[in-house]
This record gives sequence, C-alpha cells and structure tokens, in this order.
Amino acid sequence: QVQLVESGGGLVQAGGSLRLSCAPSGHTDNSYPMGWFRQAPGKERELVAAISWVGISTYVTESVKGRFTISGAYARNTVYLQMNNLKPEDTAIYYCAAARGSGVVTDPAAYHDWGQGTQVTVSS
Repeated sequence: QVQLVESGGGLVQAGGSLRLSCAPSGHTDNSYPMGWFRQAPGKERELVAAISWVGISTYVTESVKGRFTISGAYARNTVYLQMNNLKPEDTAIYYCAAARGSGVVTDPAAYHDWGQGTQVTVSS
C-alpha cells in the first residue's frame, strides 16, 4: 500500500494556473501508473489525467486537453498536474492515485491507493 500526499491546490482567478504535486509519504521501491482525479460538489469523481512510467505515456481527458499537463519524476515516483487557463468549472477536490498495471490506466477501478485530496477553487 502506498500513502500519497497531494499539494499545490488553492484559490485562483479564472485564467490562472496551478501546479499540483503528488508524492508517496515514505520510501517506495515500486513505480506505479498514476492518475489525477477530481470531484466537484454533487458530481461523480472523474479521471482527469494519467501517466505510465513505462514509456512515459500520458492521457488527458478531453475537457482539459490543451490546458492541463501531467508529468512525473520517475525516480521519486512523483507526479505533477500543471493546470493552465483554469475555469470555474475546474473547481473540485483533486486526488492523485496509484494503479495496478504497467501502462496508462484509465479504469478508475484499477486505482488502489488514494491521496486525501487538495482543493482547487477557480473564481470567475
């Protein structure tokens, strides 16, 4: 089991940027496919972006394509979510998670360890 810690959330005006980070709280010898999810009030949690350490492949959901970028530091099993041109509809709690598998993982059921989340609020 991996304990994940997110950071970098906050309040920003529409059009602004934030960079979220997620890292294991302790040492881990394993590298997992990672993902960023978000959950807005009254909505289901959705996958925003995912990354695979094998070939450093990435996935970004259509609604944030061109604005959000997922990247990672393989040696530290750390993953980032760069969010640009933020919109009020991006307001949500953002969670990072680790999955089983070796490629980019887009099935939420495959994610087995979750961080506690970080709040992102975008004002209009």
